[in-house]
Amino acid sequence: MNLTTKSILLSLAGALTLPIAARADGTLPPASTQTGVTYATDIKPIIDASCLKCHDSKKPKQAGHLSLDTLAGIMKGNRDGAIVKPGDSAHSDLVLSIAHVGDPDGYMPKKAKKLSDDKIALIRAWIDQGAK
Repeated sequence: MNLTTKSILLSLAGALTLPIAARADGTLPPASTQTGVTYATDIKPIIDASCLKCHDSKKPKQAGHLSLDTLAGIMKGNRDGAIVKPGDSAHSDLVLSIAHVGDPDGYMPKKAKKLSDDKIALIRAWIDQGAK
């Protein structure tokens, strides 16, 4: 393999690892240290205030078939699958979307600032604690 071929392959390898690096925990606010985080007490108020304008069960087609008005809806995810990986907030699509990490087309809320770091941290803690 000549030097040019090696350079091209190394460049491609670096480009292919970029999306993985962008999803690394260092690009997200750390999870909250609060323990005992529950959907009903801690997460539902954030979702109600920030997400239900678009993501409730009354508008499933407009919201990418994602209903966030119940815990069951969140855990079901959308037509592409789960958006929460219990125990792994750093790789949960919900967290990546609200933190504006990765593909800008997936940022939520659309046309608005990302949720505050404190809210993202609390959602991360909830997911890391099992998303109950």
